[in-house]
Amino acid sequence: MVLAFDIGNTHMLVGGFDHEAILFTELISTNRTATDLEYATLIRAALASHELNENVIDGAIISSVVPTVTATIKTTIERFYHIDPIIIGPGVKSGLKIRIDNPAQLGSDLVVCAVAGIKDYPVPQINIYMGTATTISLIDENKNFLGTSIAAGMGVSTEALATRTSQLPSIAVESPKKVIGTNTIDSMRSGLVFFNASAIDGMIQRIEEEYGKPCTIVATGRYAPSILPHCKRKILHDPDLIMKGLMEIYRKNI
Repeated sequence: MVLAFDIGNTHMLVGGFDHEAILFTELISTNRTATDLEYATLIRAALASHELNENVIDGAIISSVVPTVTATIKTTIERFYHIDPIIIGPGVKSGLKIRIDNPAQLGSDLVVCAVAGIKDYPVPQINIYMGTATTISLIDENKNFLGTSIAAGMGVSTEALATRTSQLPSIAVESPKKVIGTNTIDSMRSGLVFFNASAIDGMIQRIEEEYGKPCTIVATGRYAPSILPHCKRKILHDPDLIMKGLMEIYRKNI
């Protein structure tokens, strides 16, 4: 079994796979001050909850946008599993043709999503990741990664409303009853959900107009299930896109 990590600013996706099969996935908080022992405990708990034996782990791969946590997870894997993990970055083979100003600046999470997207879905493609940030990437018909649009994600927006205003509370992201709310909670839910869904629809339209061709739309990320049902465009939801990309890149580097 191969352990796989996608380390984001707020949450970390931890999973395991064996050949073509994803064995488990779990989401844990990204803690910049946690020690290697604390992360090892969380990994063991995740494995135990899926009745998986840690003794069969023979590989590991890491995608990360948080360098300090990357180092801690690397130490965790080396110390407790005696494995030298693959860390996605310059020099790691992904098979992705990156056509941006500075390819080294492209986040590893975007690389992972794009690699899985072009393997499993038609191109040209608009690839959407909805996490701490919402990223919308364009891949052309020749499977070239052309660039990305980056905006604040749902979690950031929700936190900003609660912490930067005097009278708005912190709320859970749930489907609004209607566009125009008649109380504070419903009004906030409408603004968060319908505003983001409309933004996704609008960005897809603008990207296709600029590119000049219709695209396959693929989305993933923890906020995708809350937003995609309210989008007017046809968007394919793949909750395992990140893990599929990690699997593909791992296979290219062993």
